[in-house]
Amino acid sequence: MPRQLVLISLFALMTATAAGQNTNSSTTSPTRGAGTNTNRSASPPKPTDTQKPAVTPKAVKPIPPKPKVVTTPAPGPDTVPAAFDRLLNGIRKADVKAVTGVYLNSPSLVLFNNNGTVTRGWEQMRKNRQSSYPDLKDVKLDVRDLAVTMLGRDGAVVTCLWTQSQTYKDVPETATGRMTLVFKRVGKDWKAVHLHTSPDKPDPSRVMPSEETPATATPATATPSPTPKP
Repeated sequence: MPRQLVLISLFALMTATAAGQNTNSSTTSPTRGAGTNTNRSASPPKPTDTQKPAVTPKAVKPIPPKPKVVTTPAPGPDTVPAAFDRLLNGIRKADVKAVTGVYLNSPSLVLFNNNGTVTRGWEQMRKNRQSSYPDLKDVKLDVRDLAVTMLGRDGAVVTCLWTQSQTYKDVPETATGRMTLVFKRVGKDWKAVHLHTSPDKPDPSRVMPSEETPATATPATATPSPTPKP
C-alpha cells in the first residue's frame, strides 16, 4: 500500500475514534445532569389513596317530651237556661215530678217563698207541691228581664221578674214578683240549690217607712196580691 494511502486511512480512523468519544461524552453528561436536576426539583409523589380527615358528628340535641295536655271534661248537654225552662214548664203544667226534679235532692235545700215562709229540705218541698198542685188549673207563667250569671264552671245565678195567673180551688188569682235561683252543676246536670221569691209590689205593712218609694206607698187598706205557687 502506498504510504500516502496508509496515512489517509490512519487519519480517518483517528478522526472516527475522536468523534465517537465526543459523542459519548456529550450524550452522557446531559443525561446525568438532567437526572440530577429532575430528582432535586421534582415534587414528592402524591399518594394514590387520599385519606379524608375524620368528621366529628354533630351532637344531637335531645328532644324534650311534649307536655301532656290535660283537658277539662266538657259540660254535659244540660245547661242552666235549659234547667230553668224545665222548671217553668213544670210549674205551668203543675207537674210535681218535673218541678222537684230541677231542685237538688238534699236536706240542705232552702227556699224563701213569696209569702215570706221558708221551706227547708227537698222532701218538704216535694210534699208542699204534692199538696197544692192538684188544686191548680190554667196556670200561666210569664218571665221577663231574665239574666243568667255564671259563677265559674259549676255555679250560676238566675234572676227574673215573673207574672203568674192561675185558678186555685176554682178561684182566679194573679201575682207578680222577683225571683232568684242559684244553680249548681252536679255531674252533667244543673240543679237548683236555692230559691228566693218576693213580691215586686209588697204589702206596705211589710215595708219600713224609710224604704218606701212612690211605687210601694199605697193605701194601707189595699188588698195584697195572691201568693203564686212557684
